[in-house]
Amino acid sequence: MRYNNIKQIITIQHTQSIHHTNGMVGSWTDWDLSELGIEQAERIGQKLAKQLSGHKIVMYASDLLRAKHTAEIVAKHMGITPNIRTELRERNLGKCVGKSVQWLRENIEVQEKTIDDRMFSDAESRRDEWNRLKPLFDEIMASNDECIIVVSHGDLLSVWNTMFLGMDVETLNQFELFGMAGGVSFMLQNDEGKRFIKKMSDLSYMANQFI
Repeated sequence: MRYNNIKQIITIQHTQSIHHTNGMVGSWTDWDLSELGIEQAERIGQKLAKQLSGHKIVMYASDLLRAKHTAEIVAKHMGITPNIRTELRERNLGKCVGKSVQWLRENIEVQEKTIDDRMFSDAESRRDEWNRLKPLFDEIMASNDECIIVVSHGDLLSVWNTMFLGMDVETLNQFELFGMAGGVSFMLQNDEGKRFIKKMSDLSYMANQFI
């Protein structure tokens, strides 16, 4: 897959993590990938390495273990090293970090209705998350790199998707662009600055064969 004069950005939502199977909150925790998640990341790496052969690839990844591990597995198939950035972390949910999802449901302080609400007093709001990501997003979009992989988390990538489409933070009050664990999305920006989403959260990259 080759594109002339186009910036190609591929986002990967980390594959299955242990917290997906044990009922615990993800957020700013360092749950590793499950055995299945490791296998899924290997498949993604194998397929993307073939698809992107010949491209000079730059990769950015969250420093939280589940995303970092996904990135490292994918990156080894391409012979590159991920650029680890804390800005790509999942949203910080404050005092419920390290607790179970059941604990969160029973102790939530504020039901989020707007991007400025916080589930807990020490948590990030969606606006906080947006403001944390925006400088790095602008840095990546302004770079001369033509093939970029970003490995992060579901909530953070929903914010990324909204930014990529040129929408304002306030639009997060109306809709979300969430993907799925292990989903691979392809985004393009042409030399006139027009942006396209070619694929959104494609799960076929985790399968034994392309669907």
